[in-house]
Amino acid sequence: MAKLTKKQKEAQAKVEKNKAYTLAEASSLVKEITNVNFDASVDLAVRLNVDPRKANQMVRGVVTLPHGTGKDVKVLALVTPDKEAEAKDAGADYVGLDEYLDKIKGGWTDVDVIITMPSVMGKLGPLGRVLGPRGLMPNPKTGTVTMDVAKAVSDVKAGKIDFKVDKTGIVHAAIGKSSFDADKIAGNAKELITTLVKLKPQASKGVYIKSIYMSSTMSPGIEIDAKNFAG
Repeated sequence: MAKLTKKQKEAQAKVEKNKAYTLAEASSLVKEITNVNFDASVDLAVRLNVDPRKANQMVRGVVTLPHGTGKDVKVLALVTPDKEAEAKDAGADYVGLDEYLDKIKGGWTDVDVIITMPSVMGKLGPLGRVLGPRGLMPNPKTGTVTMDVAKAVSDVKAGKIDFKVDKTGIVHAAIGKSSFDADKIAGNAKELITTLVKLKPQASKGVYIKSIYMSSTMSPGIEIDAKNFAG
């Protein structure tokens, strides 16, 4: 087992064992125990009482974080020429079609989100092996396949993220940066959790949210009192 550094030990000592914190407390504490020399990502891990193997218990959705992600999201808009100006004006980093499809075929995936139009999806099908494992395949359910390209680009740039429960029943999402004010971290976390509650599958019986943990890059996890959230 790897030995903890002095800073890691100090961070762990500040997190009380067997204590479930409020969102406000956790958001302040995560800033206090983050001691890396870069602007660390703040993440939320929410364990749900669902079986993702069953279609009627799959939890997937999108949420716009009120205070953004703190990350400069690189957006590729794969659009026809008549939509290029619209995508550029909305802030897309890369705009085009065939030349970018060729680049992706060659292994280029240096973007965070790809937005496209329904008429273009047929061309993306063969690229599923490249885009799928990286979570880059556009999907109508997450708003990345749309005719309103400008809105889709603007939403992503403003802090819209998509999430999906993993095979162990946990939703992992980055909700900000350690440089954020604690109230902004809490606000983003609450927005995600509230959205998850709204998406509770009818097939999920009993306590829906089993646990919530907040952490930053390389920090210990802080348990949040899940009883404060309905579901």
